[in-house]
This record gives sequence, C-alpha cells and structure tokens, in this order.
Amino acid sequence: MRKLGMDELGRLSVNEFRQSEKMPVVVVLDNIRSMHNVGSVFRTADAFLIQGVYLCGYTPQPPHRDIHKTALGATETVDWKYFQDIREALQELKQEGYKIFAVEQVEKSLPLQEFTAQHAGKTVVVFGNEVSGVGEEALAFCDGSVEIPQWGMKHSLNISIAAGIVLWELARSYRFTDINHT
Repeated sequence: MRKLGMDELGRLSVNEFRQSEKMPVVVVLDNIRSMHNVGSVFRTADAFLIQGVYLCGYTPQPPHRDIHKTALGATETVDWKYFQDIREALQELKQEGYKIFAVEQVEKSLPLQEFTAQHAGKTVVVFGNEVSGVGEEALAFCDGSVEIPQWGMKHSLNISIAAGIVLWELARSYRFTDINHT
C-alpha cells in the first residue's frame, strides 16, 4: 500500500471549488461556543461540496485564527452568512424553498438512515448549542428533526462529529443513490 501524494488527490483550486456544483444543503450553526467546532464544520462542508453555512447568534465568525486552525482555509471556499437571529436565517431559507430539519433528539425525530433515504431536494440541517442543543425558536421553523442513532451510555456527540456524520449521510444519499435530487 502506498500513501497518495498531494498532487494525486485531485484537489480543486479555490476557483474550481467555487464553480463546482454544490449539494443543495445548508448547515445552520446556532449559538455554537467552540471556534474549533465551527472550523471543523467548515472543513466538512468543503469536503462534501455543501451549498453553504449560516452562522447564527453568538456562533463565532471567520476570520479568526482558532476557526482557521481547524477549517484549514475552508472559510475561503465555503459560502457563509451571519445572522444575529436564527429566525431571520431560517425564514430566508424557507423562502428559498429549503426544507429545514433540526439535528436533535425530539419527539418523532427520524433516524438518520431513514431521513437520508426519504428527503431529497434543498435541505437545511440545524445544529444547536453544544450543551442545550437546538433552541425552541429554531424548532418552530423546522419541517422535522433527524437523530443520529446511538446505542451506548452517552446519547450525545460533539457537534463537529455529529455534523460529519449527518453531512456524510446526506452526501452519500445525494451522490450515490438513484433518488432524483432536483
């Protein structure tokens, strides 16, 4: 086995990335405390060609060295917007035809594997605060909720891990299934 060199990975330039067709998914981060979590989500959004990231409330915004430390330049490639009030962000996305889903443990939440098999089209996934989760004001705008199945003693994941899992499942669904995603 031979490790691939950087020139063999087929990395896009910033310009090529910007011109690439994006997966019609927007990640909304509401009241995230950790700059490292924000940077990690940007990096994951870049990896899967996500449409954009909306930062809301007191979620840290680029440019900041602690975000850059984990984003590794993804704040320069992934489109992002900031909203003080998450309701404004979600209202804008609804008007643009997105279906909005909280990533949260609530009544009637869909297990992730069922969510990705059923939902196509323009999708928003909302991630909330590391301690309190997605707030009630955001839940009021949501068309539903998705939950990552967990079987251990702990029933929570770090936001950057949860975002990676959810975005991978969405990317897998959009890119590798026969579901029509228009």
